[in-house]
Amino acid sequence: MGVSSFGGPSNGGPSQFRVEIGELVLDGFRADPERVSAAFEHELTRLVRLHGVPLAAHGPLAVDALSGLPPLPAGLSARRLGQELARAVHEGLSGHGEVSR
Repeated sequence: MGVSSFGGPSNGGPSQFRVEIGELVLDGFRADPERVSAAFEHELTRLVRLHGVPLAAHGPLAVDALSGLPPLPAGLSARRLGQELARAVHEGLSGHGEVSR
């Protein structure tokens, strides 16, 4: 996973972030992967706009893995699964999860 920021607003902080996720593997879930992906992207975009990405404040960041994700029930809807995954990823990118670089 990689995170980079570009374009700065008047306060000097980044105005845009680019998050690249190579692969998101969902074992044991029956949710539609396209709907999960859409919900994930929507929620992660919302969280980044609202809270930013503190770990990328000093430049581009490459993260090999985010671990320590909370267990999620297999019966979640695609929308809810995408939202929960995005929240867990954002927590990791905010320095609150387990990140290996």
